[in-house]
Parts: sequence; C-alpha cells; structure tokens
Amino acid sequence: MNWIQRFVMLVFVSDDEALLQTAEQLGETLTSRHVVLAHSTVAPDSMRTAAEIVERRGARFIEAAFTGSKPAAETGELVYYVGASDSALREASPILEASSKQVIHVGAIGQASAIKIATNMLTAATAQAAAEALALVQALGLAPAKFVEAMCANASYSGTLAMKLPKMIERNFEPQFSVKHMLKDMQLASQIAVSNYLDLAVTAAARDQLFEQMQWGHGEDDYSAVARKYFQDPGPAAYEDQQTKQPQSGAGEAGIESAESETESIATYEAVVTATEEPLLNFSGSGEAPAEAATPLRRGFLKQLLSRFSSEQE
Repeated sequence: MNWIQRFVMLVFVSDDEALLQTAEQLGETLTSRHVVLAHSTVAPDSMRTAAEIVERRGARFIEAAFTGSKPAAETGELVYYVGASDSALREASPILEASSKQVIHVGAIGQASAIKIATNMLTAATAQAAAEALALVQALGLAPAKFVEAMCANASYSGTLAMKLPKMIERNFEPQFSVKHMLKDMQLASQIAVSNYLDLAVTAAARDQLFEQMQWGHGEDDYSAVARKYFQDPGPAAYEDQQTKQPQSGAGEAGIESAESETESIATYEAVVTATEEPLLNFSGSGEAPAEAATPLRRGFLKQLLSRFSSEQE
C-alpha cells in the first residue's frame, strides 16, 4: 500500500489575534502536505480567516474545538466540535479519534466555533445561577449539603453542577477553566449578539460577574469563583460527599464541562506516513483508518499531548 506523507500541526492559542498571527507565521512554510488543526475558541469570522490563510498554501485546515478535561484527554474521552469539509475531516479523523469518545461534525469552518461559544454560554450561566442559589440557601440558614442533595434528584442537575457546586461550597477555586478565559468567551458571545441584534440578558449578566472577578484580581481562578461575591466567610472544613447519591446524567447532560485548553503555544508534530511496520500515524489517500499496529503508539502519544494542553479544563 502506498502511504502519503503528511505533516500535522495542532494549534492551541488563547484568542483571535493569536490564532491569526499563528496562521500568518505558519503560512510561510505550509505546503499541500500539511494538515492544521485549530483547537481555539474564537469568533467564527476569525476561524474562517485563519483557514483562508492556511488554505491559500494548499494545506488542509480543520476547526476542532473540544470539550473535556485533563483526565478525559488522558483516557481518550474528549469530545470534538469540528468544522471542515468532508474530505478534510476524513483525513483528520485518525488524529481526532485517538483522543476522543465522540467527534461531532458541525459543518463548515466557523460553525464549530459558534457551537462551542453557545455551549460555554450555558456553562457560565449555570455557574452563576448555582452561586446565586447557594447564596439564597445560606441566607436562609439552610445547609448547602441539603441543597446539593435536592439538586441531585432534580431535572436541572448536570455535569457542570456536579463539578462546581462542591467547589463553591468548599471555596475551592483552583483553576480548571479560568475566569479570564470564560470571560473571553462571554465577550465573544456578546459581540455576536450585537452583530445579530440579539438581547442575551443571561449571558450579559454572567459576563458582568466574571468581569467583576477580573477587577478583583481573580482572573486566574476557576470561573466558579463567581460564588466568591456571595460567600465572604471561610468555607466549611468538610463537605458531605454526595457522589454516591448522584444519579447518572441524562442523555443531554455532558459528564464533562464545555471548556477549552487555552495554553498560548503551538504543538507541532510530524505524522509521517510510511510503509514501515510501526508508523506513528498513517493516512491513506482514501481516508482509510490507519493500520492496527499503529494504534497503541498513536493513541498514547496524542493522549499525552492533549493532556498537556487540557490543564485548564475539567
């Protein structure tokens, strides 16, 4: 079998400007043998512009925003939202499948970014609503653990609440997805809203509370720190573990949070497709899956790579 040599580049940068600068820099060296996967959450227009820069050199461009966490990356259970042509997706599938449990082909380039922003809108709003609910419970002298127990049996319970309610109660705001990055995503949503004459009141409220945390110097904290506004006293010494009481999430409730890796760096590696017995990555011209012998090495390598760049996710 004749294998085509491909060079695959994974791009992880934090914002629109960084993505466009990276695309321009890569554009000087790209050829038709290159495949560029962009994993940032940016405005759809910025993603399309980056794709145009890359594709002018004949290279493939795949928009591949993802949701998941460091443990999810390590176990190959990320979820990708992909914007790409059918042919580009077939070519990138071996890479995406090596670190994911699901690859959702949203549509054309730019559309996956829109979906990712929309999912993060729900995540930010959920955290803000949870902080306010806990504030009400505490103000009335009720035990927060009882509120968590009640929520576990409530239709509104979700993966986000499962992760964030304990953190809020314990005042544990160690970053998994930071205030500054969630604020950036809410600002993107607000910009899109203005352009499309939409009144996104809940998103605006979540954005403003995140901005307040930034002003207080908590931009590096986890975005669940929006609860800090309501809880000035030290957190409880111990928190009643509700894990054994939690029901399984419903079909539409993700077990991991919609957040992204925002490390400002570029991970580049070569996917050299040859006829050797144990290649790292194999791509055939028809988009067929790589040889079975390559799977363990490929998955192990990509899990380590994605885990490294998932340090700000849950």
